[in-house]
Amino acid sequence: MDRDYKLGVIYGLAAYLMWGVLPIYWKLLHEVPALEILASRFIWSAVFVGLLLCVTGKLKMFVDETKGVFSTWKTGLTMLAAAITISFNWGIFIWAVEDGRIVETSMGYYINPLVSVLFGMFFLGERLDKLQMIAVACACLGIATMIVKNGSLPWVSVSLAATFAFYGLLKKIIKVNAMTSIMLETLIISPLALGYLFHLSSNGGNSYETCGVLTIALMMGAGAVTATPLILFTNCAKLLPLKMVGFMQYISPTISLLIGVFMYGEAFTFTHVIAFGCIWTGLAFFIWSQIRKN
Repeated sequence: MDRDYKLGVIYGLAAYLMWGVLPIYWKLLHEVPALEILASRFIWSAVFVGLLLCVTGKLKMFVDETKGVFSTWKTGLTMLAAAITISFNWGIFIWAVEDGRIVETSMGYYINPLVSVLFGMFFLGERLDKLQMIAVACACLGIATMIVKNGSLPWVSVSLAATFAFYGLLKKIIKVNAMTSIMLETLIISPLALGYLFHLSSNGGNSYETCGVLTIALMMGAGAVTATPLILFTNCAKLLPLKMVGFMQYISPTISLLIGVFMYGEAFTFTHVIAFGCIWTGLAFFIWSQIRKN
């Protein structure tokens, strides 16, 4: 095993481990409303990545890539759409964690690759092989099980999977460095986030004015916990084969699932067993199709 491969594995494990335990971080901010956490996440991510760009000497790269992104209406609007889409994804995830729905979030990120396959078929004209069709059918069966047994759509799972898959689709159009991407996305939303916090301050106060030092420090740290795993993942993707990266992506929802059930005591009923069983079966077919292709 060569050095680059080992380094890629380390980067990947670190990224997916951080994403997997992220619910614990948001749980520590349980006294802060989800929308305020989301606003802080955008503001401090912009600050953190901005500092990284300066320290690493990549500010010129950022400026050049930004000019390229906004050189056409298509890529400019696509970047705006990406920023809005990731806002919904982050917001739903934070709210769901605070509301005790970590198990549902893990389901969302399990089915995300299968939703991406569907999006590729509908939006990019990609064709599904038989194994991929079986995989998607299994995921649909798992969701249908939740609907029949609980009488409602597992909207948290579906929303997270759909928004992240759509975000990935948009990023195929805009091919820029990870730091440039997250910097632009956060800069686009940060004025709205600042405006929202100012509005709260003018109408009774926001959490920065009412919470303790530890909570404020955690809110400020949201930028680092957002950008760090993304940067690690980018380095991982450069060093490892795509099939290896594909296998590793299931680490984080597995960790989140275990955290939700065993750390926070969320329910994992027989219905969940059937639904997750269908989804995991679908993922097995999906992984096998990727192995055959590679």
